[in-house]
Amino acid sequence: MEDTIAAIATAYGEGGIGIIRISGENALPILKEVFEMQGTQNEIISRRMNYGKIVDRDRNQLIDEVLAIYMKGPKTYTAEDVVEINCHGSMVSLRKTLALVLRKGARLAEPGEFTKRAFLNGRLDLSQAEAVIDMIQAKTDRGFDVAISQLEGVLSERIAEIRKALLDLLVEITVNIDYPDEDIEIMTYEKLKKNTVLIGDMIEKLLSTADTGRMIREGIRVAIVGKPNVGKSSLMNGLLRETRAIVTEIPGTTRDTIEEVISIRNIPVYLIDTAGIRETSDKVEQLGIEKSKQALNQADFIILILDGSSPLTREDEEIMQHLNDRKLLVLLNKNDLGQELTIEEIQNRFTNGSVIETSLIKGDGIEEIEDTIESLVYQGKVTQQESLMVNNVRHIELLKQAEDSISDALQMIEKREALDFIEIDINHAYELLGEIIGETVSDDIINEVFARFCLGK
Repeated sequence: MEDTIAAIATAYGEGGIGIIRISGENALPILKEVFEMQGTQNEIISRRMNYGKIVDRDRNQLIDEVLAIYMKGPKTYTAEDVVEINCHGSMVSLRKTLALVLRKGARLAEPGEFTKRAFLNGRLDLSQAEAVIDMIQAKTDRGFDVAISQLEGVLSERIAEIRKALLDLLVEITVNIDYPDEDIEIMTYEKLKKNTVLIGDMIEKLLSTADTGRMIREGIRVAIVGKPNVGKSSLMNGLLRETRAIVTEIPGTTRDTIEEVISIRNIPVYLIDTAGIRETSDKVEQLGIEKSKQALNQADFIILILDGSSPLTREDEEIMQHLNDRKLLVLLNKNDLGQELTIEEIQNRFTNGSVIETSLIKGDGIEEIEDTIESLVYQGKVTQQESLMVNNVRHIELLKQAEDSISDALQMIEKREALDFIEIDINHAYELLGEIIGETVSDDIINEVFARFCLGK
């Protein structure tokens, strides 16, 4: 924390601008060592952009023409003195400028060290710091909105609210344990149960957003399965709104899995168009079929396409045997050619899925498919407008553990166990929630969190 750190803060590669970020008490002295101001201004003023040149005075070498800004702490990203040097977006310029800054006394920043300093200096709590990387890695507008709401402290405020309720409960329990003979209000088990149930409900409400939050953050894997030439490639092209997969009347045209990442209703979807699963002597096609089976096992959601214009075949039956316990959407395709299969017939086979009729070659049914994927993610419990969602695996696990502790406390309250034992579980829940915002977290967890960040952030 006493070192002055520096790193390239922009993405690697050519661009209009590349930025070197410096943070620490020697940020301004280092800038003065490498920067020569141009024009009439001769003094570097905080929060004013300064025009000049980066010069290696030891070698009398001009490196770049830049704009540099110095920002005096604590009102900066890291809550320390910060300098940002805006170079031309050349990797050579950035590399030479950074090397000069390091030579003048800065240390190369570790991944995420700028944000780590913001956390350690009290500018962000740990959940807000994690929201920074979620915002950078967001794949859709919705994922970005959820991340930025957490960066603004929406989740932190809710966690703080629950911890305050737990703390109030702990105070009452402790007073009743330590001063049983004093003239104070005795906490009844009925009151204790009521307050504990309310806290459990608050945690449960947060957890109810977890599946949706995770899917918005990480995306869902959707495998498209069916026998050859049933319309899988047509569905892929329809959802992509472009021709990506080859569509022919020849069975087995798709010989490998084709994967695309798209946004459906602001949900990242990994769309996997599989090779048709069937018996074949073609060695190349056999490899594709094996990959299709792997994709099927790894998928969060499966779209099964059947030819609705003809009866079920042995190939259809073989595929359907693997899908009984999976989240499923069945498409009865080719309804423009007449219907041999009915929705009722297929629904009787799959009670855990929905069935719709389509003509994918014409684009009929694409909107309904997107509606189904959206409803799968939001599950009727969460709306598109909600900004507070738990989408971080670490947060979800800690909330589940806290919920378990509250449940254990309630069981002891029901049995009228001693308050000393109940206090242990209530306090454990309080500590677990503190780990989410970083108030009771270990150094190992902190280091693990920031190791996921990129250099320069």
